[in-house]
Amino acid sequence: MNELAEPFTITKQAVSQHIQVLEKAGLITRTREGQKRPCHLDAAALEALTSWIDQYRLATERRYRNLDGLLTQMQTEEP
Repeated sequence: MNELAEPFTITKQAVSQHIQVLEKAGLITRTREGQKRPCHLDAAALEALTSWIDQYRLATERRYRNLDGLLTQMQTEEP
């Protein structure tokens, strides 16, 4: 935990809480090597999360493009 917390300005306890959240979400796993608890990124889980986020991002971008088109149309139709 000390190595993970070192570059950040937050407390070790805060880093530990973030790690716990990532572990509960299935994005990382932790193993035991003596007294060390190395963290390992689960790339497949991260890819699945990225895909899920991209679906919502693309849908939202499509809605904004539709809204932009509608607003442009309304502006040109005004007397």
